[in-house]
Amino acid sequence: MTLTLTVSDEVRALAPGFRHLAIEAHGLVNGPGTDASSALLDDAARRLAARLDGRAPHEDPHMVAWRAAYTAFGSKPSRTRNSAEALAKRALADGGLPRINLLVDLYNAISVAHLIPVGGEDLDLVQGGMRLVRATGEEDFVTVTGGEESVEHPDAGEVVWCDGGGVTCRRWNWRQGPRTRLTERTTSALFLLESLAPMPVADVESAGAELAELLEKFSPGARVEVRAPESAG
Repeated sequence: MTLTLTVSDEVRALAPGFRHLAIEAHGLVNGPGTDASSALLDDAARRLAARLDGRAPHEDPHMVAWRAAYTAFGSKPSRTRNSAEALAKRALADGGLPRINLLVDLYNAISVAHLIPVGGEDLDLVQGGMRLVRATGEEDFVTVTGGEESVEHPDAGEVVWCDGGGVTCRRWNWRQGPRTRLTERTTSALFLLESLAPMPVADVESAGAELAELLEKFSPGARVEVRAPESAG
């Protein structure tokens, strides 16, 4: 593993049960989704429905913990849902899960099946190491509004992932910026699985192992390294 990931003391104090599992992969092949990746998304929705057993996603204990964490840094979790809850709602709706590209579809399937936030960053576009911090409010978050590139700033105290170029994901795992997202040109990527207590460490490891297996299956010959779940970086 070559990319440094650090979690600030302020974030650890906010959510002592936070852990992240990182997967670094090189030699990936991306492109449009396939019938096989689409079937994985459909299967993930079925696994989610079985897991919830009639409950709404926000009633799952792991999602309850994420809602509490969002509230703790000043966000309204019913309006800005963590990525796993947002995907879960879409998975259970009539329209189902979106199809983005092969790599994104793979990690979205894992996120939904295990009800855990998962993100992907193009390693060739990340500048330096990545840090999970509470924002000052001055950081730049480059996004696209109305088809045009624009710059936003996080709220002071908001939890954000950032690198040397600015914020890469706002509100912990709510909205990723386009600068480092996975595209069909991506060949090297970091996948980040994020959990809070009460999700057992073994469940995080199981989700990570399943994603690593899918990456190796859909990109034969790729070099995939899994970092053990960490509460600090």
